[in-house]
Amino acid sequence: MNQKKSTSILITVLLAIGAAISFFPIYLAVINSFKTQGEMFESFVSFPTSFQFDNYVNAFRQLNLLNSTLNSIIISVLGIGGIILCASLAGYKLSRTSGKISGIIFFLFISSMLVPFHSIMIPLTRMAKALSVQGSTYGLAIIYIGLGVNMAIFLYHGFVKSIPRELEEAAQIDGCNEYQTFFKIIFPLLVPITVTIAILDFLWIWNDFLLPLLMLTDVDNYTLILSTNTLFGEYNKEWSLILAALVLTAIPVIIIYSFFQKFIMHGIAEGAVKG
Repeated sequence: MNQKKSTSILITVLLAIGAAISFFPIYLAVINSFKTQGEMFESFVSFPTSFQFDNYVNAFRQLNLLNSTLNSIIISVLGIGGIILCASLAGYKLSRTSGKISGIIFFLFISSMLVPFHSIMIPLTRMAKALSVQGSTYGLAIIYIGLGVNMAIFLYHGFVKSIPRELEEAAQIDGCNEYQTFFKIIFPLLVPITVTIAILDFLWIWNDFLLPLLMLTDVDNYTLILSTNTLFGEYNKEWSLILAALVLTAIPVIIIYSFFQKFIMHGIAEGAVKG
């Protein structure tokens, strides 16, 4: 009993230390976002003597926050919607189709997850330019769909195998065609894994910096994360203003992740293990 209690205490202490280490950068970002530039350089870890809300007002104005947020929302919604639609259909069909061809196609989707983005970065940029989608928020959403379907197909493929085939057979007897069977019977049962995929892809698309930097050329089309890059001048960096901007961009992600984190772990385990 004493050994179990000691082990439990040790684990609790280690987890508390890990949580403190993880929270410390967030603490630094928040407290320094309320300081003046001079006060921040005097003491980076101390609590602000007075809260400077002007940093947030200036960040809101310089980031063109409403427009940048709208661009991020449009890209995220279109990208996530396209990923869910394409991947759910593909994962369902591949899961229910036996044979070597289906296995090869599924293997190609899975193997593409091992290809690092940096190796396809230049060809992807040239292809986007050739297809006239570079510089467009809608074109960027299409690229996110292409890059995100592989992981989603893997999760859907495993989850669909847990659904009894008798449900589809009953729907076909009632006169449903293949698409009606999927959207009316199968897709509602995929809600847990769909929520997981939506949250993971939202975190990825919303926080992504490199791909928007490569694809978006007009400042009016900048995403929220990409807009923060405009605050980094060549000779002058207002770190208090930058930290305030970073806090503003992180708030939506923190809120969504806090509410839906249980779905992420549950959905990944369901999709990966049940197959």
